[in-house]
Amino acid sequence: MPDIIHVDMDCFFAAVEVKDNPDLAGKPVIVGALPGTRGVVAACSYEAREYGVHSAMPVSRAFKKCPHGIYLRPHGNRYVEESEKIRAIFQHYTPLVEPLSLDEAFLDVSGSHRLFGTSVEIGHAIKDRIKTETGLVASVGVAPTKFVAKIASDLEKPDGFVVVNKDEVLDFLRPLDARKIWGVGKATWKKLERLGLKTIGDIADFPAEELERMFGKHGVHLHNLAHGIDARSVEPESERKQVGNEHTFGEDTGDMVEVERTLLALCDKVAGRLYKKGCKGRTVTLKLRDETFRTVTRAHTLDSPVMTAEDIYHIALDLLRNEDLRGLKVRLIGVSVSGFDENCQTSLFDAGSERKEKVEELLDNIRGRFGKGAITRASLIYKRKGKTKE
Repeated sequence: MPDIIHVDMDCFFAAVEVKDNPDLAGKPVIVGALPGTRGVVAACSYEAREYGVHSAMPVSRAFKKCPHGIYLRPHGNRYVEESEKIRAIFQHYTPLVEPLSLDEAFLDVSGSHRLFGTSVEIGHAIKDRIKTETGLVASVGVAPTKFVAKIASDLEKPDGFVVVNKDEVLDFLRPLDARKIWGVGKATWKKLERLGLKTIGDIADFPAEELERMFGKHGVHLHNLAHGIDARSVEPESERKQVGNEHTFGEDTGDMVEVERTLLALCDKVAGRLYKKGCKGRTVTLKLRDETFRTVTRAHTLDSPVMTAEDIYHIALDLLRNEDLRGLKVRLIGVSVSGFDENCQTSLFDAGSERKEKVEELLDNIRGRFGKGAITRASLIYKRKGKTKE
């Protein structure tokens, strides 16, 4: 039985704007940067999409395609209010809710059948309640895994509802475009295309050893997902075991030097907290919120656990630089470490790691004796406005 539900709100930001101003109904509503300014489209109505406008498109190009569109700046607080109403509906059916952003989430309903019926019945109930209680429309995917559920929710938008049973997964995936696989960006797609691997079925039929040789561990990831293999569980925020810090800038910033320095400072804080807890973690997660209030998380899981600021920053910086912000300013940045290995110890042959951990120990001792501001990294000596929280 498929027990994972992915709920994705249709044109969420634009839909909230229409809800607040019904006169916008049926019109090409485009939320994001305003024409004449630098920036991108955060969301748009389906009427705007008919003109070729889509999210992440530069607003200058959107204006050329749809000059008569209604361009609105985002109203982030309103989107948060509606998102909280929707999450309350999720929580009624299961405590196992993993939000991905304001407008989408995974739910594990495996323990909810006795109270609320089958996963399909629960999915329909959630979709109906969202429409009745908020006036907004959701698309829903029900499947055995997170990967398949997410694809399913997107397949028949808007107002979609797609169910994929366990014995249907491979047939469901095979004809789909390979770019639907998580982690297939422009660079990976070009390589796959050169190999003639255009569909998920093409990847599934390609030798796993060849994929690993060409793409490294990412090739194994591609092969597994192409076969519907995805062992990740739904992780509620309240149950995630992680150490993290995030920073909200006093003013949204497009200065990536400032963003990267802030990220280093956060990694430094996380490393200090990990040292005090005596923990190392295998997964580094980057959190970004842009000026449109769009929030994304990107994670990388390592073979060996880390705890030093240098190691955490190296991974987090790669995640940051691989994220296409499309000229948007950054509102919030965060970093966390999870996947703790309580029994891990530094290898006797890993002298480099041991030295870095001794540096963390020295920093912690100095700060413990003389205060947090007693010592810092040279690259962090700059003025940074905003607020930071753990």
